[in-house]
Amino acid sequence: MQLAAIIVSLVLIVVGVALFGRAIVQIYKFMRLGQPVPAGTRTDYPVQRTLTVVKEFLGHTRMNRWGVVGVAHWFVAVGFFSLLLTIVNAIGQLFKADWMLPIIGEWAPYNVFVEFLGTMTVLGIATLIVIRQLNRPGKPGRKSRFAGSNTGQAYFVETVILIVGVCIFMLHALEGAQHHVDGYEASFFISYPLVSALEGLDVSTLQNLTYFFAGLKIATSFIWMITVSLKTDMGVAWHRFLAFPNIWFKRDADGSTTLGELQPMTSGGKAIDWEDPGEDDTFGVSQVEQFSWKGLLDFSTCTECGRCQSQCPAWNTGKPLSPKLLIMSLRDHAHAKAPYLLAGGGKTMEGEEKASAEQLADVPAAALAEAERPLIGTREENGVIDPDVLWSCTTCGACVEQCPVDIEHIDHIVDMRRYQVMIESAFPSEAGTMLKNLEKKGNPWGLAKKQRVEWTKEVDFEVPIVGKDVEDLTEVDYLYWVGCAGALEDRAKKTTKAFAELLHIAGVKFAIMGGDEKCTGDSARRLGNEPLFQQLGQENVAMLNMAYGEDDEDESTRKPKSAKKIVATCPHCFNTIANEYPQLGGEFEVIHHTQLLQHLIDEGKLIPVTPVEGLITYHDPCYLGRHNKVYTPPREIMSAVPGLRQQEMHRHKERGFCCGAGGARMWMEERIGKRINTERVDEALSLNPDIVSTACPFCLVMLTDSVNGKKNDGQAKESLQVVDVAQLLLDSVKTPADPAGDEESVDTPEPEPVK
Repeated sequence: MQLAAIIVSLVLIVVGVALFGRAIVQIYKFMRLGQPVPAGTRTDYPVQRTLTVVKEFLGHTRMNRWGVVGVAHWFVAVGFFSLLLTIVNAIGQLFKADWMLPIIGEWAPYNVFVEFLGTMTVLGIATLIVIRQLNRPGKPGRKSRFAGSNTGQAYFVETVILIVGVCIFMLHALEGAQHHVDGYEASFFISYPLVSALEGLDVSTLQNLTYFFAGLKIATSFIWMITVSLKTDMGVAWHRFLAFPNIWFKRDADGSTTLGELQPMTSGGKAIDWEDPGEDDTFGVSQVEQFSWKGLLDFSTCTECGRCQSQCPAWNTGKPLSPKLLIMSLRDHAHAKAPYLLAGGGKTMEGEEKASAEQLADVPAAALAEAERPLIGTREENGVIDPDVLWSCTTCGACVEQCPVDIEHIDHIVDMRRYQVMIESAFPSEAGTMLKNLEKKGNPWGLAKKQRVEWTKEVDFEVPIVGKDVEDLTEVDYLYWVGCAGALEDRAKKTTKAFAELLHIAGVKFAIMGGDEKCTGDSARRLGNEPLFQQLGQENVAMLNMAYGEDDEDESTRKPKSAKKIVATCPHCFNTIANEYPQLGGEFEVIHHTQLLQHLIDEGKLIPVTPVEGLITYHDPCYLGRHNKVYTPPREIMSAVPGLRQQEMHRHKERGFCCGAGGARMWMEERIGKRINTERVDEALSLNPDIVSTACPFCLVMLTDSVNGKKNDGQAKESLQVVDVAQLLLDSVKTPADPAGDEESVDTPEPEPVK
């Protein structure tokens, strides 16, 4: 047995190491097929990036959000890397059954470590196996987060870990049985009963057992290595290596999620000059090799855990989009096409073949066939990604928020949309009306610019307008960016008027633009029309800089003497101005209206006194919550209103469910599956609330539409309201009596803006 175990193990080790080395080279060459990224964007702050990797791995910061799963995975992941010396120990035991590692082999702390972590690895993988079985596809159906994953590969990996973990435990116990002396028991604090039982066996039996488990451990480990080396697209295995560079190269060195702003369009690793684009510039992604190398790394890192899928509003309402399946499809396509690309294959912008027939002669037929597939196309067209998949995304960010290996799903989806919109003009027809209105009138509804200030005639106080009532914005505390919806949509105008009145009551000096402002371009950019976003954004930035007095600078610092403070009621405007306008030269301090209202309450400038009775549940807007991490202010405002009883929906905060309007979906028909806003309202109705509140005009419209439909069908009570938190606060602040009384203002820090 010993000789056979030695021969088999040595052969597997040599083959496994050789193939694994080759696989690493293949993966490196594969990643280089992707486009470069702008210099420094993925490698700045190397120390911070390294600390982020350590924090995310050792802290399992994403995984541990899922409780038991996170803890179990932590032991499996840490055990995989920290117990590598047990392989060396097993090799030594093949030649000499009672062999131990030099120096540390008899060191009690090391043995305690192996004992504990080996045991917890077994328990951890057993827990994950049970969880997978309880949620396996077919049993809960579409609700399973593992639906569409490569189940066979997952079973293989789980079986390998379980066998290796059991072997580590058994070899450690056998070691104790062969070397047991007084005072050594602490090293076997878990396996001691097994050690005692094994001590009763004769030496020959103990040796043969050692040879068996050492050989089994080595064979299992290196069969796994050989398998994954031959299949470099096995994400469930390779993520344990690729996750480290994928996290290190993430967009933000500090470890924050890749949400908020979209990245500027690039071609060949350089930002596109929209005033004079290059003749060879590529717009968006139409072929898998046009993704950046970080995109290809993203695809290969996917572990197929399905957390993104389980949180995706499109998937949960019967639509074809699953973030997991989209990334898997791109990965499989990229790997299948790689031999063709590595041979020099590829198409020019005109569709001509770059490589000669001689260069492609040795390329496998399967790779040549894969190269002919369109990246975006229907099943009949043999497309990799179906158009319905691409246009189902609301860019809500749930996938990015939950991904444990920091895949940037939204960026890749928008890159594909950009090509479809800008080059193919292939997008849902109804969105075309929105784009035309933005181009001609500067707002999605196509209304005249004078109507942007019509709402000011419906309040009984003066609303200062820049250039008319105030010379510039240095005379006020805040510019109130009303936004298109807030100025033009009837339901959203109620929020606008309520917020303006609250600012008036609190004595906050503010002003609005006079109607010359344009849409911030959020929907245009997320639909994929980058040039239109650039146009709208540059016009707005120029106008804002002028309104703030861009030449009024302190000579010593070359910075504006007054801070450029903006408050917005729309999270989409808030996100765009705060996070995307800096790309266009617009540096502003931006806060959301709920942040300012909370600050005014804390200061005592707004005092809710009139009770607003009823049960209220709050819907987190995606672009306020997940994209910008503003969760507390709206809830604190509601807590300050007397009479309200708050109850959270099942999905809230980081796991909040989208209303269905983001990603330009506000302007597209929802024809597949259940409407997302209906799903969200059904969740709210399960609480039987009196009020559904939110803090976004898009959400307000979507939720109101669904609630009204439910009322018409008799599924919701007629008294149910959908309101912005500003409206709630105004109802409570407004009272015949003086709300301030003799209360003194309390100095509190101003809300921290997004910069």
